[in-house]
Amino acid sequence: MIGTGYVGLTTGACLASLGHSVVCADADPHKVERLREARVDIMEPDLPETVRDALEAGRLEFTGDTAAAVAEAEVVFLCLPTPMGAGGAADLAAVEAVAGEIRDLLRPGCVVVNKSTVPVGTCERVAALLGRADVTVVSNPEFLREGRAVHDFLHPDRIVIGSADRAAARRVADLYAALDAPLVLTDPASAELTKYAANFFLAMKLSFANNLATLCERFGADIADVTEGIGRDPRIGSAFLRPGPGWGGSCLPKDTHALLTMCDRSGVDFPLLSAAIETNVTHQRRLVERVAAACGRGEDGSLHGVRLALYGLTFKAGTSDLRDSPALAVARLLRERGAELTAYDPALSEERPDLSDLVELVADPVRAAEGAAACLVLTEWPELRDLDWAAIAARMTGHEVHDFRNLLDADLLARAGLSRRGIGRPAAPARVA
Repeated sequence: MIGTGYVGLTTGACLASLGHSVVCADADPHKVERLREARVDIMEPDLPETVRDALEAGRLEFTGDTAAAVAEAEVVFLCLPTPMGAGGAADLAAVEAVAGEIRDLLRPGCVVVNKSTVPVGTCERVAALLGRADVTVVSNPEFLREGRAVHDFLHPDRIVIGSADRAAARRVADLYAALDAPLVLTDPASAELTKYAANFFLAMKLSFANNLATLCERFGADIADVTEGIGRDPRIGSAFLRPGPGWGGSCLPKDTHALLTMCDRSGVDFPLLSAAIETNVTHQRRLVERVAAACGRGEDGSLHGVRLALYGLTFKAGTSDLRDSPALAVARLLRERGAELTAYDPALSEERPDLSDLVELVADPVRAAEGAAACLVLTEWPELRDLDWAAIAARMTGHEVHDFRNLLDADLLARAGLSRRGIGRPAAPARVA
């Protein structure tokens, strides 16, 4: 397993839990030392325990020596970052560098597996870089959700394997034999495109839900009832129909842009994809305009000198991941309007110099509301429901909570003297004592 990020570490630890012998290699020596001690820095439920159990069973090792890791391996997984590069295309520098590094180290008959999300044609590209007729490259995209990665690995909806060599594909499939999941055996291009198509479809549903919420606000409808009504149709389903402050995270933004770049380069017009991306950006701007209209000063709704309290900065609950967080996207737009931001997130400590130019991060949710004209709920942390909202209200100068996750109980806020404004839901005014 080359790379110990979310995908590599989860895949390695879970394969070890299934009884396989796994060696995980990473270029960061400090990270390797911590993992050898079962110290997992990724906030991911069940992952530390899975790593510890596999280490104690002697089925999982960590090394900084890639050569040693692949020397005796029957299967080598490439679990490397493929961030958004110039023009939106996936940056394959890490994948290509490792392919060149291991080319002459692989044993004959080895199978190299692209686990990273990579553009269509990467299997062929990696095979060409290896230049080994006795080594097969297979695509095996991951479908892991942050916050549920271990569960998703052990209880997959499907396992997709793409290879022109069915024997090699079966060897990879056998690694998952203990799991009860449908197996999709296909060609490399189809497997690679499946991952992008899945992420785009999820992003499209989220953009649809956010636009639908705007429509609900215009007509006085309730988005919760509308999405329940359509989500019970099995052809539609209820997943990813909850509105929020936009979609983000480590996958959807980079993968939708990468797919759009693939479309442009291949001459395929895909307006639905472009619209989903643009809708996401427009939606976030609309939310900021709403805050400016409620809290701004002057005719232009300036937020200069206006203090706002943000609750949640990570891109979703259950993770400490800030990559392409929609909460941060909204925060940046607010800062551009001159707002002063104080933030609380249960997954983040106050020591985050990377956020210091954007927000003042505090460990006390009540302190976050000091002098705030309004509170904004940006991440769906369940514990936000149980905050002392009366104490928060006492620290605020305003009385509005912009619940951009439709998370909080309107009656509870009303009893605290706060009015809740959700997305696509009727406003709930504060109760006057």
